[in-house]
Amino acid sequence: MKSSVELFTGCGGLALGISRAGFRSQRMVEWDRHSVANVQHNVDRKITHVADWPIHQEDVRAVDWSRYGDIDLVAGGPPCQPFSIGGRHRGHEDDRDMWPEAVRAVGEIEPRAFIFENVRGLTRVAFSDYLDWILNALAHPTNRLRDGESRGEHLSRLKRHSNSLYRVALTKVNAADYGAAQKRHRVIIVGVHRDLDALPPKLKATHSRERLLWDQWVTGEYWERHGVRPPRSGPAKSDIATVRRLKQGMIVPDGNPWRTVRDAIWDLGEPGTGDWTNHVLQPGAKSYPGHTGSPLDMPAKALKAGVHGVPGGENMLALEKGKVRYLTVREAARLQGLPDDYEFVGSWSENMRQLGNAVPTELSEAVAHLVGDVVNNNSSLKSMRKRAA
Repeated sequence: MKSSVELFTGCGGLALGISRAGFRSQRMVEWDRHSVANVQHNVDRKITHVADWPIHQEDVRAVDWSRYGDIDLVAGGPPCQPFSIGGRHRGHEDDRDMWPEAVRAVGEIEPRAFIFENVRGLTRVAFSDYLDWILNALAHPTNRLRDGESRGEHLSRLKRHSNSLYRVALTKVNAADYGAAQKRHRVIIVGVHRDLDALPPKLKATHSRERLLWDQWVTGEYWERHGVRPPRSGPAKSDIATVRRLKQGMIVPDGNPWRTVRDAIWDLGEPGTGDWTNHVLQPGAKSYPGHTGSPLDMPAKALKAGVHGVPGGENMLALEKGKVRYLTVREAARLQGLPDDYEFVGSWSENMRQLGNAVPTELSEAVAHLVGDVVNNNSSLKSMRKRAA
C-alpha cells in the first residue's frame, strides 16, 4: 500500500480518488470545521476508502511535516479563491493563498511524488510571475525563501540551480475528459522526485465531446439508452459543424462519451422521492439572462462555491419549457463523483459550498493512478526508501 498525506482536504473529493488509486493517507489536514464534520461523519460510518482517513481540523501553517519521512505522495488543492475568475483576483496578496504551505510540506517531507490541483485562473497572465515562482519553488522545495528576501529575488536564485529535486509538469484539464459529468477546467501540477529517474506522467483524456455527439446525433444510442426523444431543435448551434463532420466521415471517435447530467442523476427521481440521502428540494431557483442552469444532456457547468453568489446558474438544472431548479446535495455529489453512501450533514448552502470547492473523484483517481504507477514501477524506489529509513 502506497502512503500519502493531504493538505486542504475539504469534503474529500481529491482524497477519495487518491484512496481508490491505492494510496493510504497518513495525515489529512483541513481547517474548515464544516468540511471536517462531513469527512468525520463518513469515517465514523466506515464508508469504503474513507473509514481509515486520519482527518485533522487544523491550520496547515502549524503542522510539522518533517515527522513524515517516508511518504510516497503529497497532495492537495490549495484554496483557489485568490486565483479564481469568480474570486477577488488578488493572487499571492490574498491571505488565503496557501501555495507557500504546499511548497513547505513538499520540502519537509520530500515525498516520491506530489499532486496539486487548482483553478485554471492560476495560469492567467496576471499571475504568470507567481505561477513561475510556484513551479520553481516546487522543483526546489528545500531551497526556501530567506528572511527579507522578496519572492522575485527568491525566483531568480531558484532559476540559477539547474539540478532540481523534482521534475515538475503543469497540465490544463477538463474533468469531463476524464469521466466526470461536469465541465470543470482546472490545472494539475505533478512532481516526481529526481531519485525516481522518471518524468511526470502525461495525462491522457478518456472521454470526449465528439463521442457524446456521435452517440446523440449519429447513432441515437444515447437517447435510446435513456428512453427519451431527442430535442426537435437538434444539436446546439456550436455543435452543428462537428455533427455534420462526424456524419460525413462515419468514423467512431476514440474513447468514451462525455458523461452528461442525465447520465449522472437519471435514477434519483424528483427530490424527496425514494430513499436517497441528501436528495431534498431547495426552493427559490430563478432563471434570467446569463443565469440559466445546466442542461441535462451535456456535462454540467462547473459547480461553484459562490464567494460572490453563483453567476451563471452553475448550481441549477435547466429543465423543460424554461423551468429551473437547484441541484440537490446528492445530485451535486454525483456530479463530483462521490458515492451515494457518502452522506452530508448541515445546510444545503454549506454543503454546496464544499462541493463547489471539491475535485471530481474521476479526475483525481486518473491522475493518482498514473503517479502511483511511476512510484511502483521505478527501479530506484527501493534505494530511496532505504535512504529515507
